[in-house]
Amino acid sequence: MTANTISPSTTSASEEQLELIRQSAADFARTNIFPHVMEWDEKQHFPRDLFRQMGEYGFMGVLVPEEYGGSGLSYAEYITVIDEVAQVCGSIGLSLAAHNSLCTNHILMFGSEAQKQKYLPALASGEHLGAWGLTEPNTGSDAGRMRTVAEKQPDGGYILNGAKNFITHGISGEVAVVIARTGELLDSHGMTAFIVERGDEGFRGGKKEDKLGMRASETAEIILENCYLPADRILGEVGEGFIHSMKILDGGRISIAALSLGIAKGAMKAALAYSKEREQFGKAISRFQSIAFKLADMATEIEAAELLTRNAGRLKDAGQPVTRESAMAKLFASETSVRVANEAVQIFGGYGFTKEYPAEKYYRDCKLCTIGEGTSEIQRLVISRDLLRD
Repeated sequence: MTANTISPSTTSASEEQLELIRQSAADFARTNIFPHVMEWDEKQHFPRDLFRQMGEYGFMGVLVPEEYGGSGLSYAEYITVIDEVAQVCGSIGLSLAAHNSLCTNHILMFGSEAQKQKYLPALASGEHLGAWGLTEPNTGSDAGRMRTVAEKQPDGGYILNGAKNFITHGISGEVAVVIARTGELLDSHGMTAFIVERGDEGFRGGKKEDKLGMRASETAEIILENCYLPADRILGEVGEGFIHSMKILDGGRISIAALSLGIAKGAMKAALAYSKEREQFGKAISRFQSIAFKLADMATEIEAAELLTRNAGRLKDAGQPVTRESAMAKLFASETSVRVANEAVQIFGGYGFTKEYPAEKYYRDCKLCTIGEGTSEIQRLVISRDLLRD
């Protein structure tokens, strides 16, 4: 491994290797992302070429095995990369997480060998950007009622009609995994996953969302109008799309926990530095107990969030069930991120309400983490159901 790229490995990282990966991601973010953060945010500019650069560093296929062109690493390293990037910019961290954990990971976990060989190398290199479509305008958490339908054709292919919304890279993604209904409403075996390519007739991006935060991460509709897909685009087995999606979301929630963790750390670092520099009544405001205690609470919650996130990643790497632990990590880390960002704005005072300082952006970005890939309410539902099942 060099200081600039992730070195492939088939085993979990040592502490030394994790530190090298952390430094590589931190250096990349500081050099290639930090100078542009506010410009991209103000203009809602999605920096597509940046993701090709991240592919060169191994960040676009962290979990993809070497044989498919990836870095061949584990969730320990993956959490570290997302964490470091999100400390600098939540938008870029979000896009990186969605690409790795949703589209790419779905193909990795459930694709045929031919599909893995065809799609994973381009996704892992950053040549192609991935999107993943489950959510629809009227069926957010109620995915069983999705209206996007896939009708089987005599040759074994399918024609898809419908729309997905709130899709990361819905316009720019070259490859999308889309879940469509192939059976009855509310039937957990009534949905199937398909791989759709940019350029397929009847497949296009729709409206781009104008968002409160995460503004440099592209969020848009996916529209399917008589989109024909041959049988080799079915991802996994017919009727298993919903069940497989729930497994993908287990890993996706670890991604959002890592994203939340990074945003919280970024806000904490900014507030800590400012509190040491800002003076009132003849001394740095960090010397006042009211501010010092805020910092203590922020640091404690961040530490707890990281332990939950790392534990979920460890279980995922070990092939253990992780539904409860990933939901706990996502729930706690995302709500910690909101609390920490809120306190950061408070520590900055009036300056925290201006774009001259970074606190307001962390404050805007963090809220999505309590909504995307399952709201906090859904996480509590997942956790409670698992507890009651035991």
